Amino acid sequence: MTDASPLDALPKLGSAEIAALSAARSNRWRPGLAERKNGQGGQFARHSEVFASGREACGAGLALSLALDELRSQATGEGAEAEDRRSVLWVQDKEAARLTGRPYRPGLPQEIRHRVIHVLAEKPQDMLFALEEGLRCRDLACVIGELAGNPKALDFTASRRLSLTAEKHGVPLWLVRLDAARDLSSARLRWEVTSAPSPAPEWNAEAPGVPSWQAELFRARAHAPGKWYLREEAGRLVQYPLPGRGEDTKAWRGTRLAGVGEGIAHFATAARPSPSYASSARASFAILSPHGERVGA
Repeated sequence: MTDASPLDALPKLGSAEIAALSAARSNRWRPGLAERKNGQGGQFARHSEVFASGREACGAGLALSLALDELRSQATGEGAEAEDRRSVLWVQDKEAARLTGRPYRPGLPQEIRHRVIHVLAEKPQDMLFALEEGLRCRDLACVIGELAGNPKALDFTASRRLSLTAEKHGVPLWLVRLDAARDLSSARLRWEVTSAPSPAPEWNAEAPGVPSWQAELFRARAHAPGKWYLREEAGRLVQYPLPGRGEDTKAWRGTRLAGVGEGIAHFATAARPSPSYASSARASFAILSPHGERVGA
């Protein structure tokens, strides 16, 4: 009879636990990254920021794609159908709407096309108020905000309030920072995004490409920072390589930069609103119905 090995006394780990340990500090992309625990008391990373140029629609596009990627990763089991019916709150200040336009409903993913509640705020203070009130509503799937520049209203205290509210009520917030400098923030995940070339479609090289982004995660609590080239593929957000690093480049022939209206068809924004829309507003912010109609006076 052989002596028992000292290793036998160690606790046995299942395959899921081993995979979780190996991926804890991995810089490889995986679906649902944003839903991973942030290491503080088992809470999830509910507050994320996406920095992008106001000349492109890539910021809102990636924020929406990341949000849907998280929701799809969580929507398993019996509650999946009920989860999919929750509304999405989309809040913009007037400068963000001027830069990128309002959300274009026919270009949104079909699963949320008729569940988007759009709020147009006159001032950054009003926008932050709308964001915080939305985060208190557990009937929302997520909250997406678009804010231009570095307004004084969004200081660290205001950022901390958003983080605490999102974590307390379990509603994720994706705040797009247009033409903004990296300032102090309590966001758990912070991204920098630009448009990336879309691979040419297999059957028609002249057709628009799929939504593609170059995304840099420069701050995270439970995930190593890194850079990825991401794109939408069959309803999922996946990583893909760029040519010139040993990969097959045939699919990249004839590609073009995915700018506004190109390569982001599923997350396109509407044409820029009329400059006179702000002067016609009677309230600090306006709420639009799923059909684009103004709600209330």
